[in-house]
Amino acid sequence: MRTTLTIDDDVLAAAKQFADARGITLGEAVSQLARATLTERRRFDKRNGIVLLPTTPAAGRATLDDVNTLRDDNQ
Repeated sequence: MRTTLTIDDDVLAAAKQFADARGITLGEAVSQLARATLTERRRFDKRNGIVLLPTTPAAGRATLDDVNTLRDDNQ
């Protein structure tokens, strides 16, 4: 299906880069990216009923001292 979209320049550049890296057309790239986003199910782990936010392996653990410092800085 052919249509016209108005998208931001940075989004267009990213879609073109995605298409070039995979050897597909820009239209195919936009379709794949949209489809992946529409079907993606984000599942977050929970502990004791509280949603845990995702972290990276390089992220350190927050200590009680970190929490207290942040609390004290904001009072």
